[in-house]
This record gives sequence, C-alpha cells and structure tokens, in this order.
Amino acid sequence: MGIETMGDRRRDTCQVHGRSVETPGIVVERRTNGAGTHPAQAYPCNELIVMLSGQALVRRSGEGVQEQCLARAGTAWTGPIGFYEKAVLSDPIDCVHLCLPSGLMDRSALVDFDIDPSRIQISFAGGFVDRLIQDLAHTFWSLSEERPHPVDRLLVDGLTSTLVAHLIRNYTIDRWKPKPMPRALDAQRLKRVLDYIDANLGKPLTLDQLAAEACLSPFHFSRLFQQAIGLSPQRYVADQRVQAAKRALASEHASLFEIALDIGFGSLDNFIRVFRKSTGTTPARYRRRVCD
Repeated sequence: MGIETMGDRRRDTCQVHGRSVETPGIVVERRTNGAGTHPAQAYPCNELIVMLSGQALVRRSGEGVQEQCLARAGTAWTGPIGFYEKAVLSDPIDCVHLCLPSGLMDRSALVDFDIDPSRIQISFAGGFVDRLIQDLAHTFWSLSEERPHPVDRLLVDGLTSTLVAHLIRNYTIDRWKPKPMPRALDAQRLKRVLDYIDANLGKPLTLDQLAAEACLSPFHFSRLFQQAIGLSPQRYVADQRVQAAKRALASEHASLFEIALDIGFGSLDNFIRVFRKSTGTTPARYRRRVCD
C-alpha cells in the first residue's frame, strides 16, 4: 500500500499534478491547493509545504492554534502528523509537498543523529520563508522529474538527512518560535499596505486583506495602522476613495454612477453618503462648484 498524504484526504479541494516516492520513503507531490475552505483533516504523515507560485491569503487553524499570512512564492508551512488542520485560501496556490512517512524522522533522528525519537515532534508552523527548505523542495521535485541516475539514491539520502536535521533543529515544538508581534508598523510594512490600497482602490478592500499584506493579525494590524497614520484602516480607505472621487469629478466626464463603481464605493447611494459625510456636500454639488 502506498503512503497516504493530505493530498489523498483532500481530493475534493486539491489537485495532485505529480507524485514521486523517493527512497527511503519520502513522497514528493506537486499540488494545486484550491481556493475556498479545506475541511479539517488530520495529517497522515509529516508534511513540509513550499509555495511555488501565486498569491493568496492563507488561514490555517486547528487544535486551538490559528495563523494567517499573505502567501507568495517561497512561503512555507509544516503539517505535523496527526494534527487536525482546517485551511481557507483566498486563491489557488501551486506547491511542492514533501511528505515524510511515519517512522522516517524517528529512524533518521536515532540512526543519523543519536536523538531519542520520542523527543521529536514537528510544530504547526506557517507563513515563514526558509531558503534551505526552498532549495531542498525544488531539488526533490527536480529529481522526481528527471531520468533516474545511479547516484540518485546517494543524493536523496543526503538530502533527506539534511531536511530531517533542519526540521529537528528549527521546527520541533521546543524550537519553533513564531516571530513576536511588532510594537509599531515599520516603514516597509506600512509602504506595502499603502501601495496595495492605492493599487486596489477600485476593488473591495477588507481588513483581513490589508492585515495579510502586513503579515499581521487583523487586531494587531488595525491598532498599529491607526497608531502610524492616525486613522483606522477603514477610514483611511474611505478617505482615499473620496480624494480619488474629487479628482475624477473635477477632471472627467464620467457619470456619478461610473465614478462610484470605478473607485470602489460599490453603489451610487454609498458614494453619495460617504462623500457627503467627508466633505459636507454631495458629489453633484462638488462637481458643479469645481467645474464652474
């Protein structure tokens, strides 16, 4: 019987494009993890997931733990054996999954590193970027696509030992430490969020999306954003839309309805309401005043 992976358990929400079983038993899968909700399932083996392409807001939860991040190429996650995980993705993501069957890490810990296997438990970690893990994932996948070579066994053994050693050193429950929440929104994060708002002003912008862009929880992001800007994220977005509407009203011949939709107000009624609250006048009166 083959090694079961989370890809087998989530056939309705994942598409496995390729699978290779490498000696001494590590399974390499290329999967597209679909947008939407992936129901809670227990990992049948330890998995290491590395994103290859795409961008998505990824939320994972299970056993009292919650995490979220704005994932891009290179973002990585762990899936500990037996851990019940629910995942919600805003968009599909293409990933390489390195699946370590039960016993592989135990044997490697004991034989290669003389470590008691009972002390080894992978943490539920996510949203991190690890250059070595990226390189190992790409190398394993490349090997699975190439024609077999006599030295492959030696290479895979070495890569597997390196992977296990790295996981034990950095991603066990006694080693993995999520980054502490910042006390202020640094200039780089703030710029990334403001640029994102500016580029997507005409689209729906939720607090979750903006928080993910800053790689923070919505609660912490909202507090730190207001501390940095002096406005809540929602108020800042509304003000930016009003400023964009003023420019459109003064320089374009588009109808109020078209401006409302183009700038992200959603409806003419909402446009008028938000504009009047901010400026004390209606969009039509403002246009007449600035165009006369």
